[in-house]
Amino acid sequence: MKYISTRGGVAPASLGEAIAAGMATDGGLYVPQSLPRFSPHDFDGDETLAQIATRLLAPFFAGDALATSLSAICAEAFTFPAELRALAGADDFVLELFHGPTAAFKDFGARFLAACMQRLQPAQNAPLTILVATSGDTGAAVGAAFADAPGVRVLILYPDGRVSPRQAHQLGCFGDTVGALRVAGSFDDCQRLVKQAFADAALRTRVPLASANSISLGRLLPQMVYYAQAALRHWRADATQLNFVVPTGNLGNAVACMLARACGLPIGRIVLATNANATLHDFFAGAEYTPRDSIATLANAMDVGAPSNFERLRWLHPDNAQLRREFSVDAIGDDAIRATIRERHARHGEIFCPHTATAVRTLEALRQEGAYGAWAVVATAHPAKFDGIVEPLLGRGVDLPPALAELLARPSQSQPMAADYAALRARLLDA
Repeated sequence: MKYISTRGGVAPASLGEAIAAGMATDGGLYVPQSLPRFSPHDFDGDETLAQIATRLLAPFFAGDALATSLSAICAEAFTFPAELRALAGADDFVLELFHGPTAAFKDFGARFLAACMQRLQPAQNAPLTILVATSGDTGAAVGAAFADAPGVRVLILYPDGRVSPRQAHQLGCFGDTVGALRVAGSFDDCQRLVKQAFADAALRTRVPLASANSISLGRLLPQMVYYAQAALRHWRADATQLNFVVPTGNLGNAVACMLARACGLPIGRIVLATNANATLHDFFAGAEYTPRDSIATLANAMDVGAPSNFERLRWLHPDNAQLRREFSVDAIGDDAIRATIRERHARHGEIFCPHTATAVRTLEALRQEGAYGAWAVVATAHPAKFDGIVEPLLGRGVDLPPALAELLARPSQSQPMAADYAALRARLLDA
């Protein structure tokens, strides 16, 4: 399998080359030249995430030096579950993706990427720098996955004041090899700075860089796996497709679901839930695609005004009319997020983080419109990460999962930085 840029300006690359580069040199994102096709029966006998991952990802690794290590990579990465649980309401489910070390779905992709990078990293004089922009959860997952990895350092950029206090604590708690920079700006500013660094050829000759954002194939491909497992479990039990509502900001998790469906997994409709950042909602409602400055919301990890993975979405469906027929987007404001968290707990005892609440609200609207079949809301983070939002709405505390409690008990530090590329470049060169 070879990988090409969404912008078509570079020669095809191997999987290892694409993962190591992060972003193509023409500014595009790497995508497979073609997609394999599966049937549900191709996974007969495969139950665990690691088993399904090994089979599902084998065609994507074919012909690459990493192929012989795929089974071991999957075993290292998929060590915690993705639970599919029933919600109140017939045929309503929640896919809990927050049982990893940092209590967010980003743990799956970050651990898989780390397992790949440890096998790809060449001997070099300078350490490899994993440069990552985060709107809340990505940075902690990457820090946990790469902490203390030999010959690797991590530099996390996050928008100062726009992540929850517990998210911010996690970002700075992984020790000397993981640095956190709180940027005076938005997530889009952080993402812009990271992209400038990857496009700086002179810098990269002096500072080896790799990406751990959702632009990385090493994060995107493994995120297909939990959708595959959930859909296969439902198919085996009910012989029908499972539909998904995916909360999304930078579109990586959503594109992974779409890729899994395009590969033949028994996935039905995919509906995306966003917050008040309306770039995607407006496009799917018929407007031109117009990136804009992000605005701060309760669902901060989705505060993205220029989602990077939109390029991959258009690669999957180049015609706008077809793209709008394939998927739909619902936008949920802060008042509706608060109401959903409060009402679902009062009525059913369910507790959701603000991001998951956008998807729950969207599913409620779909049911009111007559949507049928089985639907799974994707729960992207544990509600305890957002105690300052969730607990006042519930009128009670939310228990900390043990792994999150351990991270919050560690000391944490971060450094301020202007939203200025010269400042980032200087830090990369001086570190």
